[in-house]
Amino acid sequence: MAGKAQTAGGTGQETSSSFHILVALFIAAGVIAVVYLTCNEEQQILEEADTSREARWSTGAKTERQECDLFSGRWVYDNVSYPLYEEKRCTYMSDEQTCEQFGRKDLMYQHWRWQPHGCNIPRFNATRLLERLRNKRMVYVGDSLNRGQWYSMVCLVESSIPRHLKSVSHFLNHSLFVFKSYEYNATIEFYWEPMLVESNKDNAYNHSAANRTVRVHAIENHARHWSDADILVFDSYIWWANLKMKVLWGSFGSADGIYKTVKASRAFEMALNTWSDWLEIHISRSKTRLFFVSSSPTHERAAEWGGADGENCYGETEPITREDYSGRSLAPELMRLVKNAIDKLKTRGLTVQFLNITQLSEYRKEAHPTIYKRQWRALTKDQIANPKSYADCAHWCLPGVPDVWNELLYVYLLRN
Repeated sequence: MAGKAQTAGGTGQETSSSFHILVALFIAAGVIAVVYLTCNEEQQILEEADTSREARWSTGAKTERQECDLFSGRWVYDNVSYPLYEEKRCTYMSDEQTCEQFGRKDLMYQHWRWQPHGCNIPRFNATRLLERLRNKRMVYVGDSLNRGQWYSMVCLVESSIPRHLKSVSHFLNHSLFVFKSYEYNATIEFYWEPMLVESNKDNAYNHSAANRTVRVHAIENHARHWSDADILVFDSYIWWANLKMKVLWGSFGSADGIYKTVKASRAFEMALNTWSDWLEIHISRSKTRLFFVSSSPTHERAAEWGGADGENCYGETEPITREDYSGRSLAPELMRLVKNAIDKLKTRGLTVQFLNITQLSEYRKEAHPTIYKRQWRALTKDQIANPKSYADCAHWCLPGVPDVWNELLYVYLLRN
């Protein structure tokens, strides 16, 4: 009996030991799986949306292949997951883009999601982006449209940060806006430089659209304010959308300055050459990531999308749904100059990602502020009687189209 008892006890101990070993192995396998999934999550998401890869799917027994182009697709109405933030809950917002605050009642413009053909955009995750920006400086450099994209990015990330751990400051007579996340030691900034080089439009608030003059060979006074950035996002388009402008050789106010009137596209080309040369010399290829945003379209002529002659974006409430639609405000010549500059930089070993937001934004004729924004000058009686006469069909309401620009930028920023 004693021998049997001993044998039974030994068997129980062995069974218990085996059970514990199995539990330990199960836990270890779970930990390994979690680590594996965590490490591969980003790669899986980015492969899905990566413009350099092919999206693959099966149709019956045949496997189709199509290149995933983030910038080719359609707008899908989505009032469940969009907007990504609420206008009134964004701590930092421009009165030029708070359309709801200034009386706009139809809010459908906030609920459209961009759906590329053949792939999906990963949902924007503020914490994940801030981790990428930890101890880094990200700077948007450009005009008021780029400033609107900066406001959008700030609204996208700031709700995930406690009030005492964030701030916005202004410097250089409001030419430099700095959003700071103290926990991540990260900044998201905007620097006013509407023409890439020095111009008579360098004052962020005291400038007019008329009589543009540029110093096409002068960039250093601007560039020194963002030369150490880790991420640079440029745009420059709307200020060049003119037939001719003056080019200055010399300093503003100098008696020996030489002025020459040239085609705007030629002046833009010279400015891009100066910009490219500066980047090649001063930018660290191992540190700084570079982006250039394509032209943001205007919707000034309703006849382009089948509306009445003399009308514009005022009163529009729905996007254009024809995927073959292309407006006349694309300024393809200017964008070709940008692409040429980027291609030349690539041969010099410097990569600039081109964010081609033009066509996807062309569809959104209803997403502009029109009259629903702060008016910086008193309206005349004629304007009040004819709202379309002062409707803003160039900038964008927030939440809205610039959020999608930043979602696409987010895909690139997640890449290693």
